[in-house]
Amino acid sequence: MKIKNALNSRKGGSNVTKSTSPGKRVRTFFDTADAWRIFVQGSTLVLLIGAVNLVFVLQSDFEQYHIGRMSTTFGYAFLMVAGALFLFKAFYFLFILYRYFTYKPIASVSDEELPTVTIIIPAYNEGQQVYATLKSLAASDYPLAKIQMISIDDGSKDDTWTWMQKAKEELGDRVDIYQQPKNMGKRHALYRGFNLGTGDVFVTVDSDSEVDQNTLRNLVSPFITNRQCGAVAGNIRVLNLKKALLPKMLDVSFVLSFEFVRSAESTLNSVLCTPGALAAYKREAVFNCLDAWINQTFMGKPSDIGEDRAMTNMILKQGYHVLFQSNAYAYTNVPEGFRGLHKMFTRWGRSNVRENIQMAKYVFTDFREDSKAGARLLFISQFLKIVLCYPLLILMLYFVATHPLLFLSSTLFSILVLSTFPVIFYARRYTLSESFWAYSYSILYTFGLFWITPYAIATANKSGWLTRSLPNT
Repeated sequence: MKIKNALNSRKGGSNVTKSTSPGKRVRTFFDTADAWRIFVQGSTLVLLIGAVNLVFVLQSDFEQYHIGRMSTTFGYAFLMVAGALFLFKAFYFLFILYRYFTYKPIASVSDEELPTVTIIIPAYNEGQQVYATLKSLAASDYPLAKIQMISIDDGSKDDTWTWMQKAKEELGDRVDIYQQPKNMGKRHALYRGFNLGTGDVFVTVDSDSEVDQNTLRNLVSPFITNRQCGAVAGNIRVLNLKKALLPKMLDVSFVLSFEFVRSAESTLNSVLCTPGALAAYKREAVFNCLDAWINQTFMGKPSDIGEDRAMTNMILKQGYHVLFQSNAYAYTNVPEGFRGLHKMFTRWGRSNVRENIQMAKYVFTDFREDSKAGARLLFISQFLKIVLCYPLLILMLYFVATHPLLFLSSTLFSILVLSTFPVIFYARRYTLSESFWAYSYSILYTFGLFWITPYAIATANKSGWLTRSLPNT
């Protein structure tokens, strides 16, 4: 019941019924986060609409700036390159949009067809949340005889082990718990779980995530319907949605990243990253690359980040299909403050740099029997983001220094245009009111996190989880 209450709360439900006078309800409304939501979203829209008006007012300045750039050889060359990149990105978006409309999740197979699974839940400084995670998984609509659940405490410094023991007391033989001798990193905890596991499919779940009742069966069904399937990515949403504004913004971002982008990637059999919060792997595919995965290095240092992207990359390299299941939901906790957010993005950015380098080594080879064009197009798009980040950063700083008002107005206008798609997408899938967080998130990322990719490239050799110290920090 506790798990269901948490998920209901995340989705806007409530199990508390109190009678409140109309006047008190109004005062309560304006004293809660709803008031902040209205204020932030309203301010964002006013800012963007103001930018549209400013672009109209500065129209002659834009034209003059455009003519000025065209008058030099360098400016002409720049416009040609920029035009080519724009055409590529426009084509890429339309291609991904088309692939999205061809995507359909695979329905669950019967109980008899479902494979045996080993669920591995590594935990570090997770506290009570690991208990909620284990109870959530135990409530799954999956044949009990086909589930092995393993949770590994990676040398936590808090009461994580106590909560794991409590879950063990309640679940009995349905879960096995282990402790690492010291904190060795998530990759080593998963490695231990892979070696202890007996299932035909490995499912990895982060200890700050909870799942729906039908998540497991939906997640692993592609392994039965597609014998070439080597890995499956789950559909990730935000669990701590009501605790701060950032989680609301990230939820809109996650929906676009998973339900749009990964849906399209799945039709190409080439999902580039199976998320740590929820993923499934074919046993044979894992053991084919397990030694390389656990011993992976970058610039002479052991890799202790990006274990999910690395495993996906190594499975793709073997020629397997990597798919996405939009009907397999996991709800995960995300940073609630800016410090945690930029550290999470930095970790993801470093992993992206490393794994794109690794992918470049095989993606243009004959790495699998069926079509490879889709995987190559996805790689090129990813690679361009990395290659162009420094030129774009320099151009942005130059534009800010020479034409600050033009920069501000054109950037905000671009955000309004480009972010309208995620707004519409989220609104059609879920709710209109929450969809407007896409605008706020775009402004935050553009002006507050633009430096992440350049910084991640410059520090790609650095290790460290960055965001996991003690709970709620």
